[in-house]
Formats: sequence, C-alpha cells, structure tokens
Amino acid sequence: METRALLIIWKNYKQMTQYKITGVNKSGKTIQGELEAENKRQVKEKIAQRTNGSALKIKKIEKKRVFLYKVSRNDSPPISGEQEAYSQEELEKALRKLGYKVHKVERKLLDFKGGVPTDDIVSFVRLSADLLKQKLRFEEILNLVAEDTANKRLKGTLKQIEKDLKEGKDGHEVYSKHENIFGRFATYMLSVASTSGNMGEVFESTAKFLERDAEFRKNLRKSLLMPMITLLAVFALVLGYVGYIFPKTAELFLKFDIDLPPMTAGTLSFSHYLQAHWIMLTAAFIVPVIGFIIFIKTPKGKLLFDKYIIKMPVIGGLMHKTSIEIFSRVFYTLYTGSGDNIRVIRIAAEACRNSYMENQITEIAIPMMLKEGKGLVESLEATKVFTTTAISRFRLGSESGSLRSNAQQLANYYEAQTSYRMESTINMINVSISMVIMVAMIAITIVSSETAVIHPNPPGM
Repeated sequence: METRALLIIWKNYKQMTQYKITGVNKSGKTIQGELEAENKRQVKEKIAQRTNGSALKIKKIEKKRVFLYKVSRNDSPPISGEQEAYSQEELEKALRKLGYKVHKVERKLLDFKGGVPTDDIVSFVRLSADLLKQKLRFEEILNLVAEDTANKRLKGTLKQIEKDLKEGKDGHEVYSKHENIFGRFATYMLSVASTSGNMGEVFESTAKFLERDAEFRKNLRKSLLMPMITLLAVFALVLGYVGYIFPKTAELFLKFDIDLPPMTAGTLSFSHYLQAHWIMLTAAFIVPVIGFIIFIKTPKGKLLFDKYIIKMPVIGGLMHKTSIEIFSRVFYTLYTGSGDNIRVIRIAAEACRNSYMENQITEIAIPMMLKEGKGLVESLEATKVFTTTAISRFRLGSESGSLRSNAQQLANYYEAQTSYRMESTINMINVSISMVIMVAMIAITIVSSETAVIHPNPPGM
C-alpha cells in the first residue's frame, strides 16, 4: 500500500540500488537476475518472496556501481566518461567488445544521484507520448530524454531500460526494477505499453493520469500548505508581540503606578501567563502534532486519516471526487471487458491515492466479485466509498455495454468539476487567511494605540 503524504514534493526519494544475483536452483542450474533494493539484506528478502521459499542457493550478490573510464579507438584521441556496471571486469569486457582500447577503468568513489522529482517523471512520459505520435522509435526517445535530462538517477534509469529492451527482456522485468522511481501504476502501464500494439495510446493515458495526479498535489499544496504556513507566521508574530515586545512597554507604566486600560491590562496578564508557562504550552502544541504525524504514518493511522479526510468540509469533497476520477481514469485505461479485470480494479484502487478507498475496494468489492459472483456495480456500491453519480454512471455503462466509455466520461466530468471548485476553494481560503491577518493586525493596532494614550495619574491622586 502506497503512503501519500500531502507535503511530499519528491517522489520516492529513498535511494535504491540495483543488484545482480547469481544463484543455483535445486536442479543445479545457474540462475541470474536483477532487482532494486536498499541493501543486500533486502535483496535476500525480496528473493525469498519471489521464489515462495523454494530452494535457491545464492552464490553471489553484486551491487551496481559507477566506474570512470578512459578509452580510445584507432588513432582518435582518448575519451573519458562514466558508466554503471557490476564490476570493473564487466565494463572492460563491454568496452573492448565495442572496439575500444581501454586505458583505464576505476570505480568512482563519490556518486550521489539523489531522487527523481515527480515533474521529471511526468515530463518523460508526456514527451514519450508526444514523440510516439510522431512515429519516433522508443529507443530514440529514450536516448533523447536521457541525454537531455539533468537528473543523474533518471538518466541512468533510462539508459538501463534501453539496454534491457535491446537485450529482449520482458517489459514487466524491465520496468519492475524501477517501480520505486515511476510508481506502481506507471510501472505497470509502461510494461503494458512495451508489449501492446498501440504504445502511443498507452503512454498518452499514463501521461494524462500522471499530469492530473501532479496537478492535484500542486493545488493541494497551494490550498493547504501555504495557508498553514501563513497562519503559523501570523500566530508566531502575534505571540512574539504579546509575549516579548508588548510587556517591555506596558510594564513601564506599572513602575510609575499608572492604571492600565482593560484591554492593555488583559493583554499584559496574558503575556505574563505565556512567559510563565511557555514550556508547557509549547509541549502542548508540539507533542500532539508529532504524535498525529507518527500515527498517520502507521497503516491503521493512514487508513483512519484517509477515511475521515474525505468527509471534511470543503476540501474533503474535492479529495474524494478526485480519487474517484483517478480510479475511473485508470479503470478506463486498463479495462478490456474480458480477461483479468480483477487486476485492473486492484490497480485502479491502488492508484486512487486514498488508502481507505483502496482497502474498501480490495477487501469488499473484489471478494464479492470472486467469491459471491456479484457484479461490478453491485460490488462497488457495497464499498460505500463511491458517490451516487459515480455508481449511476457505472450502472448505466454496465447495462448498455459501454462501461469503459462511461468510466472515461465520469473521469472527465469530475476532472472539470474539481478543477473549477479547487480554484474557487483556493480563492476562498486566501480570502479567509486575509481576514485572519486583518483581524490580528487590527487587534495589535488597537492595543498599541491604547497604550499610546495612557496618561499618568494627576498629582495627589
């Protein structure tokens, strides 16, 4: 189950490394394979999962590293570069096979690649979709994008994909190694595209999904993150004024035994309270926030958070309808009307970006279809996570035999609706933030003005 936090900018930043595994099965046959993992321990865990506990004796695990090389060909001047390989010997052999004279091959000591921004992934898929329409070969597209991108990790990934495809490897095997970069849905779609008769259409659908997903995240940050930062800044400004700046002025009047007006006296009392209990108040604010963040990162916490966030006023409805839109769009892209459509529903549920909706679909709808023989519409309705509009469109499509096109219509309808409402919601939130700032500034101005007109007590009074 994928974890999707609202404040994520970099997608799957955690560094993954490619490993080559050499092993021997029960019949004594040598087997080689490649996979991505964080470390060798995780490599062994993944192998155990994929082999379902069958006897496989691992002989060697080699980590892919970056090597610097210097080569020449015929009378041409030497050229230098860098290349990923599992060993120095492997790279030297490959260079000689290409007709180069090898002068030097050595391991690069420092090679930090970093993560791959979501925008780079979206750009790659969109550019591929557009160039495929222009009848360019996919190998040429991979070369063009790899040379043009500044991201080292994406560049290396695209070169590895090109190499694997040239070697005739299966699309699933090629792309599954890079799932942590592309994401589960995009990885599946790219593997489908490599074996489909219409690669351009599959890339176009994938690009549309990724663009909508990226757009929603951007709008969500704009509607939630920036207002929260603004509110925290205003809150900190008011506390700083009340807790530190204001007492410096107001306490001067107390030294001269001057009576303070009600608002000034109340603000000063509040200031003294803040100064006396600031540790307790800070802990009371920070501890619940940290506890909440830790809780929603657990599977149960994430499930509860996603369950109730779609019921929140204003923003909840937008998030709910956007998740249904993404489910419908993925369903439209993959649905065939026959074959393994349970897998299609599962992938669409995983892509919808809400773990509660995903759980309801995989734990209620899919078992109803498999074990009880219920229809798609009846099963989706039982999950209670789809709107009346969505269920009616799926029912109409099921009855008319145009389920796929109705799913697309539903996705387009919710895309238009949520885009318009998101813009109006952002404007409404911005106006509300402006009102809060105005009220805070007016309160500070009134208190400051009140202290400015305080007069000392007349003599003899």
